[in-house]
Amino acid sequence: MQYYSTNHKAPQASLQEAVVKGLAPDRGLYMPERIQALPQSFFETIEQRSFQEIAYEVAKAFFGEDIENETLKQIVYETLSFDTPIVEVSKNIYSLELFHGPTLAFKDVGARFMARLLGYFIRKQGQSLVNVLVATSGDTGSAVANGFLGVEGIRVYVLYPKGLVSEIQEKQFTTLGQNITALEVEGTFDDCQALVKSAFMDAELNAKMNLSSANSINVARFLPQAFYYFHAYAQWKRLNSENNQGKDLVFCVPSGNFGNITAGFFAQRMGLPVKRFIAANNSNDVFYKYLQTGEYQARPSVATIANAMDVGDPSNFARVLDLYQHSHQTICGNISGAAYTDAQIADTLKTVYQRDGYLLDPHGACGYRALSEQLQEGECGIFLETAHPAKFKQTVENIIHSEVDIPAKLQAFMQGEKQSLPMSKDFDSFKAFLMKQSL
Repeated sequence: MQYYSTNHKAPQASLQEAVVKGLAPDRGLYMPERIQALPQSFFETIEQRSFQEIAYEVAKAFFGEDIENETLKQIVYETLSFDTPIVEVSKNIYSLELFHGPTLAFKDVGARFMARLLGYFIRKQGQSLVNVLVATSGDTGSAVANGFLGVEGIRVYVLYPKGLVSEIQEKQFTTLGQNITALEVEGTFDDCQALVKSAFMDAELNAKMNLSSANSINVARFLPQAFYYFHAYAQWKRLNSENNQGKDLVFCVPSGNFGNITAGFFAQRMGLPVKRFIAANNSNDVFYKYLQTGEYQARPSVATIANAMDVGDPSNFARVLDLYQHSHQTICGNISGAAYTDAQIADTLKTVYQRDGYLLDPHGACGYRALSEQLQEGECGIFLETAHPAKFKQTVENIIHSEVDIPAKLQAFMQGEKQSLPMSKDFDSFKAFLMKQSL
């Protein structure tokens, strides 16, 4: 399988080149040259398969031409050492709980898969060291850092906006040490992301260091996220073989950098029976405005209580445009949007907790609210609950006026000592730091 750039000004790349480089030389994002549809027989019996069995079949469609079956199977099965269950919250609305992995966030799937795949390619190429750069608005940093922790031949630099991630999120990637370096940037997530992208485009830096990215700009990070869409459908089909006969399935995705929902679009192209998607935004609503106007206008992000979605220029919008041939009409035919203020997010979180006894995190609250407002007759909806509410403990407790228990996995992180380095949002300072690391 070859991979092309969304800017269409760079040579096609192999999977190995696309994963190791992360970003195409023309600053575009890599896309597979084709999306392979899965046979109808797969969907007819999908509810009889385990999560790992389902994911392995999906992975073969993406990566089977480039990785030996046994190696790919091992990567998939090691990645998915935890479940992603669906839970009914209210009538016809289900939560896809993506917080049962090591860092209690959905990004554990993509980060763990990518860490193993990149490690495989490094060994295959005989390289001694790859430097992974990752910008985070919260959960990406912890998932990537923990996914790559201790992996031989890989050094990870996590860039995060000072004061704009929760304390628990910060602890998850600043307390690890070993091959993980946390850089606390004086700026926003968009500034962090801009530093990473600029680093990939700097010839002198790339001549000195072998750079890769673990953000959802990397195909090995976002494509595996399709796994849990198939698993969600299998569970929905299994649980509701009678109740939901004849009903259409809708996925609602809390969206920031748009890698998560783009993986859903890929799943749909592969044959997953999804009627449509809803992209739920917080006050950073550039995509919602695009759906309304047909014009995309990036702008600086603003801080919200759903901080992992605080993105003012989502990278994966380039993939969305490419996937739908830059047609606003076609995009609107498959995707609707929503955008909510902090007050609306808090109100939804509190209402669902009091009425249904289900505790959402702020991002899941966006997804639930959009589904509850947009679900139509004859539809069932699944929203993605992207992180455990305890990761936003203070925010959630202030909303529900009740204590949120911290799972043992998070408690272990909280006991660690923060180790981070201050970093300017000026690229020259960041470049000088990296150049010094290469000596």
